[in-house]
Amino acid sequence: MPMLTAAIYIPAALAEIAGCFSFWAWLRMGRTPLWLVPGALSLAAFAWLLTLSPADNAGRAYAIYGGVYIVASLIWSWGVDGVRPDRWDTLGAAICLAGAGIILLGPRGS
Repeated sequence: MPMLTAAIYIPAALAEIAGCFSFWAWLRMGRTPLWLVPGALSLAAFAWLLTLSPADNAGRAYAIYGGVYIVASLIWSWGVDGVRPDRWDTLGAAICLAGAGIILLGPRGS
């Protein structure tokens, strides 16, 4: 299940961040409103990908995704914005990812 989860959540994070970045580029960077078209498509892809989660309910799927999103956001910040994560970013992301793993893999009662 962890590989399936990664195969869903990693592209979902990239889709969400790219979609939100298109709105950021339009509003904060003065780019053309045409940036909103791929942004909206990217956000729709993100939402669809989350429905493929193996989690047993939507809230748990979002909670697991949260850890992946935090790590992906820091990678985006480094790769796109040129801001390298510091040790506190890395520690916080690791804690969040560990929490997501506990939520994903924790034993559940019947």
